[in-house]
Amino acid sequence: MASYYFLLFVLVAAFALSKADGNELCTDFYCDSCPKLLSIVNQGVIKAIRNEARIGASILRLHFHDCFVNGCDGSILLDDTKSFIGEKTAAANNNSARGFNVIDDIKANVEKACPRTVSCADILALAARDSVVTLGGPSWEVGLGRRDSITASRADANKSIPAPSLNLDQLKSNFANQGLSEKDLVALSGAHTIGLARCTQFRAHIYNDSNIDPSFAKSLQRKCPRTGNDNLHQPLDFQTPTHFDNLYYKHLLVKKGLLHSDQELFNGNPTTDKLVQKYANDNEEFFEDFAKGMVKMSNINPLTGKKGQIRINCRKHN
Repeated sequence: MASYYFLLFVLVAAFALSKADGNELCTDFYCDSCPKLLSIVNQGVIKAIRNEARIGASILRLHFHDCFVNGCDGSILLDDTKSFIGEKTAAANNNSARGFNVIDDIKANVEKACPRTVSCADILALAARDSVVTLGGPSWEVGLGRRDSITASRADANKSIPAPSLNLDQLKSNFANQGLSEKDLVALSGAHTIGLARCTQFRAHIYNDSNIDPSFAKSLQRKCPRTGNDNLHQPLDFQTPTHFDNLYYKHLLVKKGLLHSDQELFNGNPTTDKLVQKYANDNEEFFEDFAKGMVKMSNINPLTGKKGQIRINCRKHN
């Protein structure tokens, strides 16, 4: 019996030590070291969205693209230098990723309140959550304690960030590589209920695919010709592009998904078709599963403990 209690004591002590060393994320990580963090981030997000509603989708997308490349470590925020090429010029980000200035502004205010304490990766995770909430979507508990990477990889970004041209099997494989399920794939794709896409991202879908409503395709072809006008932007959700809701899934049911990868979620696969139908019919189910998926995604391979650093400037390592 004594040996049992000794073993229990060792396990509890080890767990407590791991938390103290910052080897896992927890919601109250900055409770003592930066008590105003949540309000600073929230105020920064609200200010940015009031200035431009679209920016909420851009911040959420930054968090996705950060986490899908070697984990949620703030690597996407690093500028290129003479010694390495970062992720900002990867195919999925080049002339497309935006919102960096919002994170810069929030980081500057956080640094004033609690210098050298809060990572850029944590600020981005919080800002993504607050963007969704501000635009009418669900909330979730954001685990904190991430540290920032000191490097980035354009090659890994090109390999890991899902492209709008992927078919369903490729999408499932891409998400599985990040430890995310088929259900997570469908739920997290609902992020496309907000934001815009460029002509280059949906041109192939509107000209070459059969799984698209013909009148919808023609209306888009008038805006996005076979050549040229590459930077034209079109709402991913043509009805409520700045409000977080389940209309994205309703559009998939009638073959009005803007991207090829979107419409692949409702294109004859029993599992994903059923999930799309469920979310189209029940906004609360979508919100619940999206929030759960975001918690899982936000926990992909974070740097913790003594790994990485706390960047003073999100664009460069210290």
